[in-house]
Amino acid sequence: MLLMKSIAGAVLGAVLLTLLLAGCAQNPVSGNPNFVTMSESKEVEIGREEDVKVRQQYGVYDNKALQRYVDDVGQRLARVSHRPNLQYHFTVVDSPEINAFALPGGYVYITRGILAYLNSEAELAGVLGHEIGHVTARHSVQQLSAATAANVGATVLQIFVPALQNSLGNNVMGLLGNALLSGYGRDHELEADRLGAQYLARSGYDPQAMLKVLGVLKNQELFDAEVAKSEGRKPRSYHGVFASHPDADTRLQQVVGEAGPASGGARTNQDDYLRTIDYLVFADSPAQGVIRNGSFYHVDFGMALTFPRDWRIQNGADRVVARNSADDVLIDLRGAGPAQGTPLEVMRKVLRGNLGPESVQQSINGLQAAITTTTLQGLPTRVAVVFLGKSAFIIGGQAKTAQAMQRALTEINATIYSFRSIGEAERRLARPLTLRIINAPPDARFAELARGSPLGKNAQSYLRLINGIYPTGEPGAGQPLKVIE
Repeated sequence: MLLMKSIAGAVLGAVLLTLLLAGCAQNPVSGNPNFVTMSESKEVEIGREEDVKVRQQYGVYDNKALQRYVDDVGQRLARVSHRPNLQYHFTVVDSPEINAFALPGGYVYITRGILAYLNSEAELAGVLGHEIGHVTARHSVQQLSAATAANVGATVLQIFVPALQNSLGNNVMGLLGNALLSGYGRDHELEADRLGAQYLARSGYDPQAMLKVLGVLKNQELFDAEVAKSEGRKPRSYHGVFASHPDADTRLQQVVGEAGPASGGARTNQDDYLRTIDYLVFADSPAQGVIRNGSFYHVDFGMALTFPRDWRIQNGADRVVARNSADDVLIDLRGAGPAQGTPLEVMRKVLRGNLGPESVQQSINGLQAAITTTTLQGLPTRVAVVFLGKSAFIIGGQAKTAQAMQRALTEINATIYSFRSIGEAERRLARPLTLRIINAPPDARFAELARGSPLGKNAQSYLRLINGIYPTGEPGAGQPLKVIE
């Protein structure tokens, strides 16, 4: 037995030595050798290929002026980074999630959602600088190399893109993917902080802006934890930017302080930033449809659907999912391709022939439809396909047990039969929320600003969060102030 262990150890050692010699490369930041399994050209190639998928997954926010502004800030930082010759790409993706992330090869993304919570160009630079730090230190390449060495079957997007974890809760992430979506780990996150602070200082921004961003994101997490508790759901987790840091993190303060003062002054550019995000879409994008008072409206598709009262609804790029309070039943709405043939034929194709014995065609609010009750992946399921215009839609209700399905069947059917063409009054409801910049009037109070706000019962907290005055505090007369209309 000891001999076998010795032989195995020798073989393993030889394999590791071979991998080390084959994959040893100099880190652009530290100058020390790193174990990696790809060249820079391969890194760029992967980033370019995965960029297409990110754009498909999220969509690119349709605002050329904002895209140009973010790119200008990012390029300013990239030019003073440890890899200035790398071609960087900075993109605002059309997601309400509060996040930023980077792919190998210089592809950096920031969500529309996080922009609403930042209050200056310096804070935007803090977010972008942190992600550039991950790129320059080749953290993504190291993670990919580790995944390859461990033979982990996770795609690049599963490892580095946070959309899939927070959007709809599909169990598509591997163990490695779930771990990395919470950040790169303590050491790598701190290194990205240190590098980002350096790039801010070299570009004329105050490195302390990174600490302000930390405060913004931590307040958002605290607020979401409170809302999640009241809604009976788990708090959202955030990837990337400062994900591993506790409040009052002395090590973070130290690495930011090491960057020294800003070169040539301390650029904040609050006015430029606020002017650029004026009219920013807040929360749901009209391109993905909007949720209002338990109903889902999509103007482009001309459709509306009402979910059960008090169910938790999540709107993603390609589907909408609602879950009951017990979390044992869900209803899923998504596109099912073109409305060709009959609804029953489309259903048979989508379900790969797995129709129940009672599959019928009928009309739902004047629209062609088909409904079946079946079992998918061992779970009781109620499915409908509805034709609207040139598109087919599938509505699926699924429960963890037959008992849960029986309890929720009335609500599932009510949702299915609520599918309808959108009316004129509903089109007005489907108007997206927008962020506006105003000057705070004298004696302004968030309670007054929140009265009648489309943000609902948590309007005061949202307004304080997006203005950096959470959890208490009031605006000063005349100060620039974000409101949601």
